[in-house]
Amino acid sequence: MQVYHVSRRVWTSKGNEQEMAKKNFIESLKQIEEELGDKAYFGGNTFGFVDIALIPFYCWFYTYETFGNFQVEKECPKIITWAKRCMQRESVSKTLADGKEVYESVLDYKKLFLD
Repeated sequence: MQVYHVSRRVWTSKGNEQEMAKKNFIESLKQIEEELGDKAYFGGNTFGFVDIALIPFYCWFYTYETFGNFQVEKECPKIITWAKRCMQRESVSKTLADGKEVYESVLDYKKLFLD
């Protein structure tokens, strides 16, 4: 899945490389959003495998947005609506990490390994 590789570069790169990563990440999300269309979930009205595979990216959005200086909701509002719908499910809300905690962990990781 391309979204993983380009999303990682949003927080691990700087300058022009980061701008390109941000552009590629948004393009990947737009492709995913196109597949979602106007459906509640990727499988239609049923929460399924594709939703389970993609929803963990949602807890990373705060990190991507903070490092990349953009808003996913502005670029891909249907993805955010879908993610919020998924978060209403107890199985998702109780297992998905908090976005700000993910960001703090990424900061710690960067200090140790990347900076």
